[in-house]
Amino acid sequence: MELLCLGLNHRTAPVEVRERFAVGATKLGEACTDLITLADATEALVISTCNRTEFYLVAENARDAFTRIEARLAEKIQLDSSVAAHFYRKEKLEAARHLCRVVSGLDSMMLGETEIFGQVKQAYATAHQAGATRTVLNKAFQRAFSIGKKVRTETSIQEGSTSVGNVAVDLAEKIFGHLKNSEVMILGAGEMSRITAQSLVSRGAKSIFVANRSFDRAQELATEMGGSAVRFDDWQRVLERVDVVISSTGAPHAIVHRADVEKARRARKYRPLFFIDIAVPRDIDPAVGEIEEVYLYDIDTLEQLAEEARGRRQLQIDQCEIIITNELGKSQLPGT
Repeated sequence: MELLCLGLNHRTAPVEVRERFAVGATKLGEACTDLITLADATEALVISTCNRTEFYLVAENARDAFTRIEARLAEKIQLDSSVAAHFYRKEKLEAARHLCRVVSGLDSMMLGETEIFGQVKQAYATAHQAGATRTVLNKAFQRAFSIGKKVRTETSIQEGSTSVGNVAVDLAEKIFGHLKNSEVMILGAGEMSRITAQSLVSRGAKSIFVANRSFDRAQELATEMGGSAVRFDDWQRVLERVDVVISSTGAPHAIVHRADVEKARRARKYRPLFFIDIAVPRDIDPAVGEIEEVYLYDIDTLEQLAEEARGRRQLQIDQCEIIITNELGKSQLPGT
């Protein structure tokens, strides 16, 4: 039995492709058990974040497993077989090394990002609770978490604006000039939204409004940030007064459409409005960006900033890679 990984990320697929493969948090357990049946595997685990969807499994025949998964995914999202070109396939030790790089933040759009560690831990916990992991995946992921912690402890890889949320705020500040007199609305009250809100507060944003389908969650985050909670049905009204909208919900489709923004334009007196969409699938219809005074940036816009950070931190990357190689070499993981 071999440890395998099939995946796509921000380097291999644009956001319009990635969003088609995204798996909601409530569907991860079911996706793991389905993957076992589909790939004739003994174990399976699915990771799905804004920048990647990855399928880890344990199976006897890598080629057959990859072929069956790719065909099923293409069929499910109604794309032709050319979609396979966006996937990477990793086997045995290469799969284990890739997992360690993911957990350590080395494979992220924002080098060293902190969110990915918790996201992978949650994906593992979900798969484990669903009964989809056994000896190979349990040992591989536990080892990866240990190595990821060592990388973050012994290097400076996560220093700076490594969070996608923080970089989104950097972009808003760069475009808007400053945030001290701006009003901001956050759509979604999850972890990414919380981190973004913290960064907004630190930059001195005048007002923060939080809209979320669960009003209790919106109130909780708004209270923590000294902002105001908005019922999700009322966010269009708030759109008339804010300067920046940062959206990161778990919706399976766009929630902000051109008509919503057009409706608010007159009340806004056609003032500039900046949208930063850090959700996958995207929250904001791309047509919104066609409006004259509206500026829309999706998560792929952050790739350039990530590459700039990568160049500055190449030495740290090298140190991280050495740690991963040394730690993986200390013991033979099953399936590798």
